[in-house]
Amino acid sequence: MNNLNGILLVIFAMAGFTLEDMFIKRLSGSLPVGQILILLGIGSGAVFALLAKLQGHSLLDPRAWQLLPMLRAGTEAVAAMAFASALSLVDISTVAAVFQATPLAITMGAALFLGEQVGWRRWSAIFVGFAGVLLIIRPGLAGFEPSALLVLVAVLAVAARDLLTRVIDSAVASTVVSFQAFVSLILSGALLLLLTPGAPQPLVGSEWAMMAGGVVFGVLGYYGIVAATRIGDASAITPFRYTRLLFSILVGMVMFGERPDLPTLAGATLIIGSGLYTFLRERRIARREAMAAA
Repeated sequence: MNNLNGILLVIFAMAGFTLEDMFIKRLSGSLPVGQILILLGIGSGAVFALLAKLQGHSLLDPRAWQLLPMLRAGTEAVAAMAFASALSLVDISTVAAVFQATPLAITMGAALFLGEQVGWRRWSAIFVGFAGVLLIIRPGLAGFEPSALLVLVAVLAVAARDLLTRVIDSAVASTVVSFQAFVSLILSGALLLLLTPGAPQPLVGSEWAMMAGGVVFGVLGYYGIVAATRIGDASAITPFRYTRLLFSILVGMVMFGERPDLPTLAGATLIIGSGLYTFLRERRIARREAMAAA
């Protein structure tokens, strides 16, 4: 029953993140991306500051403001700038498809920087997955969109963030880490406003509702992921993270009139297939090591 609840929470979280992406993309048609990030950072940061206070965690915990947590916040800022900019310029389904390569980038980073053992099978899966990315982006071909490279920047930044999360002090409360992440959104948004054209605009009419929706669904998505990982087995819930791509394709078709072409769908299939294989391979190795240690 716990695994079923965990799966439902992951699907709920992926739907929440997709709706957040939808609001960001819609708002980027009338507001600078930097302004959107600042407002999301203020709204979501306030939520996690309140949660930290209710749970008795100090936002000024010295352990949270050491080098590694600050580096993590920096990678969060880079990921937010790249991902939100990509959403404003590229089809939401394309962004979501390339973003599914994140687990492969994490596995690659763990092997290169954390000394984790990755055999030839998983390296092969990583290369197949990134071949799928190339199939979607199509560099040098007629369908190439340079802006899609921003998603790759976001993938690498999120992978770096997750690898740093593994090595920061586990005593730092997750609400404090999340607060830091959203503070970094405010700073990255301000930087984008300085570096890109377009002045901040007052929100009017439905823009207030869309901004509130972005904050609410982003926070709910985060809550869903945290709750799912606490009650469900990773082996059961992880494959359902890929439902985000299905939701994104649906939103892209219904809300933005997108029609993913065959190479995009084929590339997404390669990415998801290689990601699932990598996950299952890691699970098998972990089980084998556990049996050997018993």
